[in-house]
Amino acid sequence: MAQEQSPPSGPDLTKGVGPSDFKDDKLLGHVGDDEVLLVKRGAEIFAVGAHCTHYHGPLADGLVTGENVRCPWHHACFDLRTGEAERAPALSPIDCWQVERRDGRVFVTGKREQSKPRGIVTKGAPPKNVVIVGGGAAGFAAAEMLRRHGYSGSIVMVSDDAAAPVDRPNLSKDYLAGSAPEDWVPLRPDDFYAGNKIELRLKTEVVAIDPKQRQVRCADGKSLGYDRLLLATGAEPVRLPVPAADQPHVHTLRSLADCRAIIADANGAKRALVIGASFIGLEVAAALRARNIEVHVVAPEARPMERVLGRELGDFIRGLHEEHGVVFHLGETVTAFDGRRATLKGGGALETDVVVVGVGVRPRLKLAEQAGLTVDRGVVVDAFLRTGAPDIYAAGDIARWPDPHSGTAIRVEHWVVAERQGQAVARNMLGAEERFDAVPFFWSQHYDVPINYVGHAEQWDEIAIEGDVAAKDCVLRYKAKGRVLAVASIYRDIDSLKAELAMERAAAR
Repeated sequence: MAQEQSPPSGPDLTKGVGPSDFKDDKLLGHVGDDEVLLVKRGAEIFAVGAHCTHYHGPLADGLVTGENVRCPWHHACFDLRTGEAERAPALSPIDCWQVERRDGRVFVTGKREQSKPRGIVTKGAPPKNVVIVGGGAAGFAAAEMLRRHGYSGSIVMVSDDAAAPVDRPNLSKDYLAGSAPEDWVPLRPDDFYAGNKIELRLKTEVVAIDPKQRQVRCADGKSLGYDRLLLATGAEPVRLPVPAADQPHVHTLRSLADCRAIIADANGAKRALVIGASFIGLEVAAALRARNIEVHVVAPEARPMERVLGRELGDFIRGLHEEHGVVFHLGETVTAFDGRRATLKGGGALETDVVVVGVGVRPRLKLAEQAGLTVDRGVVVDAFLRTGAPDIYAAGDIARWPDPHSGTAIRVEHWVVAERQGQAVARNMLGAEERFDAVPFFWSQHYDVPINYVGHAEQWDEIAIEGDVAAKDCVLRYKAKGRVLAVASIYRDIDSLKAELAMERAAAR
């Protein structure tokens, strides 16, 4: 989340710097109160804003590749020439500054006007009407990218949520913990949609799609015609199939309304129960501990997140939460609720004021199935994120796509992947014919410890550990037959970025 800015670092760039001031072709300085990053690429020197527009990550600590700089925190990517945010999770550009050379020194003289995004090579005429079903990461990113590239046709985004698109990762992290105000949660202010002529229909359920007639039918009886359609219905939380699990104090967490309800119950609560030791579950546990609530976690596995991260990181994460006072009940499940009492399979019981269920999500596939799209543990799409029906795309949590890095079709439930898929769909709707080949990435935050993960490893036969997991300084490489499928890291941001780049280059060969 955005950080308070400290006094600007480095030299005053209006007074000039010399070649020896650069380190690894980068130099952090300032112009007035603005921090500016100088980057030397061959004979050129670029001057750009020094902080990522996503969560204010320090680009001086990032990775420069070609004419791009990648954020060390969450792997956003910016064009050094235009400032354009080329890859989510950043959506807004960074500033670009004018550079002059005099007498062997480099001077930054002023801020440039914002450049337009670099054009995309397209084929055919653009669509007249785009309909987006879903108001999450993929749907929003697609609508935003369409307008960013100058698309002037109709965009209608239909969402059954009551809120405009929000920064969902924040709901289990800073906002739930009480350290982020609500005005940081929306992806864009409300006036963004009208200002960009995006018709946002909230609290509207789509009940059917007719690919032959190119129609979307809503529960209110209205229909929408489309030239291009993006299906981005996302996923819904798995509900707990036990007696009395529908009580008001038993919550799942997916929407802003869900988060507000948990916060309301947390105010004045003494004890919370989190069911499930997933990423969301344990992020919720950390957030509730930040509110000084006693937290118990019940989960059937013997070790948190071992299936995704392995034994070593699983043990570390459990120990980290226990250091912060979380009590684990592993190898257990909740079998019933009786008022505020949760009964455990092993015979014990827990009294609790608020319950959060984090036992996974299911992709929302009903519309795709009804429309006759091919479904196989997700909506099957090709490398361009197209379904088998003409001009219908799918992205986000529902999409199963051919991943060039793992060599198999995968479906993942990562925020950044959904955003990047939405952006790729937007360009393809305009005729770009762009294969989706981004390396999957997600991050998880537990207290002051960030875990970054690039790649996708459902199974592995070796975990190579570099550094010290207990010291929070490590890289873990998940391998199958010697090939690196995924990399997890703690406070090794450059290593994480380099791993992402290596996977990209390997897939391109």
